[in-house]
Amino acid sequence: MTTRTRLYRSGTLALEDFPAEDISEYIDEPGVTVWLDLSAPGPADFAMISEEFGLHELAVEDARHEHQRPKLDRYRTHAFLSAYAVRTDPDSGRVSTSELSVFVTENALITVRPDERFSIEEVVERWDNNADLAKHGVGYLLHGLLDHIVDGYFAAVQDLDDRIEAVEDLLFDEGRQQIDTVQRGSYQLRKSLSRLRRVVLPMREVVNSLLRRDLHIVAEPLLPYYQDVYDHVLRAGEWTESLRDMIGSIMETNLTVQGNRMNLIMKKVTSWASIIAVPTAITGFYGQNVPYPGFSTQTGFITSTAAIIILSVVLYAAFKRKDWI
Repeated sequence: MTTRTRLYRSGTLALEDFPAEDISEYIDEPGVTVWLDLSAPGPADFAMISEEFGLHELAVEDARHEHQRPKLDRYRTHAFLSAYAVRTDPDSGRVSTSELSVFVTENALITVRPDERFSIEEVVERWDNNADLAKHGVGYLLHGLLDHIVDGYFAAVQDLDDRIEAVEDLLFDEGRQQIDTVQRGSYQLRKSLSRLRRVVLPMREVVNSLLRRDLHIVAEPLLPYYQDVYDHVLRAGEWTESLRDMIGSIMETNLTVQGNRMNLIMKKVTSWASIIAVPTAITGFYGQNVPYPGFSTQTGFITSTAAIIILSVVLYAAFKRKDWI
């Protein structure tokens, strides 16, 4: 396990990366706000924070078990928040998620990460860039964290939007490679959008709940900042839904295009079969063992050959005019 700690005193960063065991010495001081980050914690670490901060056993249990739904649970002395950060693979466009559990007390923020996929350094940098808000305590730390997560949603949606446009450009191109790219790309994008949707939509409830005044987590001056995060979550959710509809239309259009191409191929095959049937019928007729006009003469051969050529040309011209060939 690795830990990160910070201590703010009266809105100013006073200590950083001090031992987690020393938190009890500062936590009761007036004007103090503490941040503790746990990466890949074990049972003993959960027992420590549970005793140190008086966390509810159900909240600790949710933090210990992964794959929780994004949510905000309220307890008597604290709140528990479960959220997911997302990112897209630059090559395949697949969406990967990083789970994060957060305990919010009156003067402490505890973040729990099961692994290092979620970069906490970017959150710390965001806090440092908005140090003037540190005087608002835990609400300031929580806002920086949520703002970073929601910005990740926007980056992922924008990347998927660009990839969908690239697939659209190939939709009517000929060639086996383009067809495979459209089919594989559209199915992969639909899977990525479904995964993104599962983490974005519940975050609307989470951020909206934080805006409630009876929770006493967000100070009055921070409400506009949280409202801005909420607006971003709404936009990301609506954008995701719009892209899901778009990828569905692409898949339906692709099936229609493939059906039209198959019909065109069948028309061409049928047309050529009709043309080939003419010489087959004539030569088959002339191959009968019965007398007919021109039997055993050069005139009969010339007549049959001329009939084959003329009728084949007529059929070809008719099919070509109807765009069947």
